Amino acid sequence: MSVPDKIEKAIEANPKNVKFADLAKLCEFYFGSPRNKGTSHYIYKTPWPGDPRVNIQKDKSGKAKPYQVRQVLAAIKKLKEKEDG
Repeated sequence: MSVPDKIEKAIEANPKNVKFADLAKLCEFYFGSPRNKGTSHYIYKTPWPGDPRVNIQKDKSGKAKPYQVRQVLAAIKKLKEKEDG
């Protein structure tokens, strides 16, 4: 199992306790480098317009925000469905 697969499985199992760095690695694997213009938001390009968007940021403890983790998981699922379909 590759590192992105391990991270994805761990995130799916516990989306409320995700290190921001792990989520960022996963996003970079699936969506490439983020667009970040000096803000706290990391915005990733998706091959579709609209939702689910991939926009993540750290909370005060260095963790990813749970609702953003759910958005990333939804975007990865949609990406995999597009590849399979």
